[in-house]
Amino acid sequence: MQKESSQKPTVFIIDDDEAVRDSLKLLLDSVGQKNKTFSNAEYFLETYDESCPGCLILDIRMPNMSGLELQSKLNEMHCILPVIFITGHGDVPMAVRAIKEGAMDFIQKPFRDQELLDLINDALKLDAKQRTNLLERKEILQRISSLSDREYEILQLIIQGKPNKLIATEIGLSQRTVEIHRSHLMKKMGTKSLAHLVRQIMVIKSHMSPDFSFLDEKINKRT
Repeated sequence: MQKESSQKPTVFIIDDDEAVRDSLKLLLDSVGQKNKTFSNAEYFLETYDESCPGCLILDIRMPNMSGLELQSKLNEMHCILPVIFITGHGDVPMAVRAIKEGAMDFIQKPFRDQELLDLINDALKLDAKQRTNLLERKEILQRISSLSDREYEILQLIIQGKPNKLIATEIGLSQRTVEIHRSHLMKKMGTKSLAHLVRQIMVIKSHMSPDFSFLDEKINKRT
């Protein structure tokens, strides 16, 4: 299993109000939380690095590109950074819509410092969990891609619960040859356990995303 990123998570603050940015930066600095501030959404997009863990504190209303527009853009980019919106009273319906589109939460002005810090803590935990899951899925995909066509064919039959003898009959090989292929594919998949092998495949299928769409094509091509 690949190791998680050793980068310290960053709270990205995006707000066109300089006083708000300075206030939030001061709050996060006071608790030792790494942060970066941006006066507009466009500047954030110019510097965005998907490998950097953290979360977004995002003003829902900004000139040019609004917070909601930035959220839509990030969704298109498959950004996994949790988003916390800062809203005024009249923006609550917009914030609710943002949550339906994937935002983690919103906080209404004026807010207590501890309330925001608690939300940020939850967001950073969520980001860490999502990145761990993503690393696991990517590693499993790399293992699957290392299989030969025959090994992949046998893998599909194994996860259907079929024994070596039946697999041999279905694909026209000797049972001994199937056993050899099975041993090789289990080694490539990094496991000696059938239960673990099945779990790896289920992890991929149950978390399918555009990044992994080729796996569906690979599966469908052979089934």
